[in-house]
Amino acid sequence: MKAVQVDLPDKLAAELANYVRTGWFASEQEVIRAAVADFVRRNRLELLERFMRDDIRWALDQKGRAD
Repeated sequence: MKAVQVDLPDKLAAELANYVRTGWFASEQEVIRAAVADFVRRNRLELLERFMRDDIRWALDQKGRAD
């Protein structure tokens, strides 16, 4: 597992601590893992489409230079 260090604004850090204190999560690390996993799950298709469009744009640009 890769460790990542992140600085959070105090208000956001307090919210994470509250999730742990109220028992929603076992640790702040668990909250952050859940948030990142949710972000990736929700944005995966959009990011893939953006990368594909960028690749196609690059290929068409390269083809235009070769002609």
